[in-house]
Amino acid sequence: MIAPPPLKNDCFSLPPGHHWTPVDEALETLRARLRPVVGLTPVGLNDALGRILAEDVRALRSNPPYANSAVDGYGMRMADVEGDGPFALPLADGRAAAGQPFGGTLTEGHALRILTGAMVPEGVETIILEEDTRVEARQIAFHGPLKPFSNMREAGEDVAEGEIALPKGHRIYAQDLALLAALGIAEIPVFERLRIGVLSTGDEVVPVGAKAEPHQIYDANRPMLLAQIAAWGFVPVDLGQVSDDREALQTRFDQASERCDMILTSGGASAGDEDHVSKLLQDTGSLSLWRMAMKPGRPLALAVWNGVPVFGLPGNPVAAFVCALVFAAPAARVLAGADWCTVQGFAVPAAFAKRKKAGRREYLRAQINSDGAAEVFKSEGSGRISGLSWATGLVQLDDGARTVEPGDPVTFLPFAAF
Repeated sequence: MIAPPPLKNDCFSLPPGHHWTPVDEALETLRARLRPVVGLTPVGLNDALGRILAEDVRALRSNPPYANSAVDGYGMRMADVEGDGPFALPLADGRAAAGQPFGGTLTEGHALRILTGAMVPEGVETIILEEDTRVEARQIAFHGPLKPFSNMREAGEDVAEGEIALPKGHRIYAQDLALLAALGIAEIPVFERLRIGVLSTGDEVVPVGAKAEPHQIYDANRPMLLAQIAAWGFVPVDLGQVSDDREALQTRFDQASERCDMILTSGGASAGDEDHVSKLLQDTGSLSLWRMAMKPGRPLALAVWNGVPVFGLPGNPVAAFVCALVFAAPAARVLAGADWCTVQGFAVPAAFAKRKKAGRREYLRAQINSDGAAEVFKSEGSGRISGLSWATGLVQLDDGARTVEPGDPVTFLPFAAF
């Protein structure tokens, strides 16, 4: 396996003077500076689903490998069917079927029975559909005119031998396996699976199942983020929870950097007294604290620890979820070897009213109602986790000021689009 060098410590640095970073600028920075951090390995088709191609894959064989019939019908020479007809031709002996080639040359003045998928015999220049003919006493009757090469598939008309079948950076889906198999490709070069660790921080956080004191909360972020990573097709690594202790946090980062290719933390990413994640990362000289011009979200800490990129997400579950979708998901794709993915939303009428100020992008938890309009959750409070379960996607309101009235077009981003 060939592994690339680690990322540089300053890969997330922003130009001096940045205070509030627009979402699009942040995404473009990530797109420009990130690159694959995982090695290459060959896999067979049975293990290829969800993997990302590390090289272009070229066809070892054409598809189809030979000219074949697209229908059940009769093949003939064009010289025997010139004009409008009607025509009547005797049937040649034998037939051509899939897996059972005719093996000879079609005799002039004759028609040959040919079935779907059969290799087109020498001499056959057009094929007429069975339903357009009448056959009696070893003769076939039909009307013209017929066109050359009708109902015939040319060799390599889908993919020709030597052509690029799938490009580097492409994620393998089930339908891709059909294409690769048809082209005779049994093994493909892919990137190793990206391993993403999730670490929860804070004295106030306890794992689900443990006893929570009145001043503590259950860890909602870690199970959510681990499941989201698996849904993205990467390998989730549970790094547990660590208290607000600098030495314990540093030890956990050191351990995580040996097990993971990317680390997501939640909590402690801002600039408060107890934000130990950002303080520790800052002391290493690699921290870039991005103040995102977005709601929910705002603080996003990015750093490199022992060559491993660290995304410090907000501690609030709604903000952590949205920031993971908007920033961590496309970044992880690039780190894993895939192409950068720009999320594609679609316009729907609004089923709500809202007045928005200029200066930041807003993401509203939303679902599409039975009328095809976007409804938004009853509260924009980022502590309302139930809104994530209620929603099927996000309504994106761009950076400028806007007044939305019912019926106005808004952009809906399904969760699945991320």
